[in-house]
Amino acid sequence: MKDIKKILTIAGSDPSGGAGIQADIKVITAHKMYAMNVSTGLTVQNTTGIRDIFVIPPDFIAAQIDAIYEDIRPDAVKVGMVGNDAIVRTVAGKLREKKAENIVLDPVITSTSGCSLITSETLFAMVEELLPLADIVTPNLAEAAAITGVAITDKDSMLRAAKALTERFSTAVLIKGGHLVESADDLLYADDQVRWYKQARIDNANTHGTGCALSTAIACGMAAGKPLTIAVEDAKAYITGAIRAGLDLGKGHGPLLHMWKYM
Repeated sequence: MKDIKKILTIAGSDPSGGAGIQADIKVITAHKMYAMNVSTGLTVQNTTGIRDIFVIPPDFIAAQIDAIYEDIRPDAVKVGMVGNDAIVRTVAGKLREKKAENIVLDPVITSTSGCSLITSETLFAMVEELLPLADIVTPNLAEAAAITGVAITDKDSMLRAAKALTERFSTAVLIKGGHLVESADDLLYADDQVRWYKQARIDNANTHGTGCALSTAIACGMAAGKPLTIAVEDAKAYITGAIRAGLDLGKGHGPLLHMWKYM
């Protein structure tokens, strides 16, 4: 077991376990890899929404990253909720300093319940500091629109936004199409190649933390050395199974069954 892959998630905490670092650790464990985490913020939340956020001081976040890299070097890094612009700059600076590999950025702007998680200043810092470091960025339609300024209403506008992101940042882009009207297909744009992942809608409103889980599953695939197209395909298959498993917990948008393969 000495060659087990190590995944670092840099994200916020969800005490209800459906999203954030708690969900990421479950995903990594389900992929038979070793999970490590750096907390950027503590939330008061459950399946009905977020009530409060306590942001971790940037110096403490930097110290967490230092401690990890001094001891166990990650094979991939997933970055989720970042809290504020100071945290963005701290995380970006440390990832550059450590020459981090296989960086997956999930540009979290709002929660599943619709709670805004960052300010316009934080979004600007994310665009300037983190996006240039990412090997792949995984926005949903609203996040891709906020980053690019492209109004996304269909698959053509998804492609325009993806091209705009790639041309500016030289990163691969997976735009999640779950909120499209005509389909739920996702778009991967990488190395000037377009790949659509067909996705039938699943009749399950319990999708809390889906974006967290997908980006982390992609990081696991990248750490395993899979080509990006296969890492995304496998991650989507994993998420589809976790949603179809039909876990029903809580009074709001419930979590996925992250360990569905083992149940």
